[in-house]
Amino acid sequence: MIKIWLYILALVKWKKKKPGIAGFTGGDGPIIKKKEMDLIYCDKVKTDRGQFCKKVRDVADKLDIDPNWLMWVMHFESGLDHRAVNPYTNATGLIQFMPATARGLGTNTVSLLQMDNLRQLDYVYLYLKPYRKKMKSMVDVYFAVFFPAAMNKPDGYILQTSRLSASKIAAQNPVHDLDKDGQITRNEVEAKISAGVPYEYIEIMKKKRV
Repeated sequence: MIKIWLYILALVKWKKKKPGIAGFTGGDGPIIKKKEMDLIYCDKVKTDRGQFCKKVRDVADKLDIDPNWLMWVMHFESGLDHRAVNPYTNATGLIQFMPATARGLGTNTVSLLQMDNLRQLDYVYLYLKPYRKKMKSMVDVYFAVFFPAAMNKPDGYILQTSRLSASKIAAQNPVHDLDKDGQITRNEVEAKISAGVPYEYIEIMKKKRV
């Protein structure tokens, strides 16, 4: 009995020490067994899983990024559901293509919605291709999708454009306005998207491409 309690005490102490890689806010996500660590969230893909995860690797290789970065961003944006649609903005698919973005890629959100997840990955690649040399981290990949102007900007950079005020962007994306001050900074977005990274993937997600 004493040995059991000593084991439990040691386990509790270990769990308290577990989070804490400096400079990264991840670590709150579930612990994943090593055998499941081939590609993060591959098990969440509902259709053509094997082919999809292989193609994600191929796309990531062409973009010179870690495939786990791309999987994490797609999971954050759509839950890896290629048929996901935002009812307010009509953003569609794996990385939530906006209607104007889809048109710029030579398609539209209706066509994207009709594609299978493998075909839609072609458009994920086409969209991210211009940012290939700028994507040096998982956070960069996310900003390429969410707000390209914030890529490689300092932590305190406020998300806004000449056409979209900081307050409007915050109102449309309340999940990122962590302090609810009516504006979103780059470090708020980074904190939000990294918060749920599974502990075993922190090193992968925090690394940067040289």
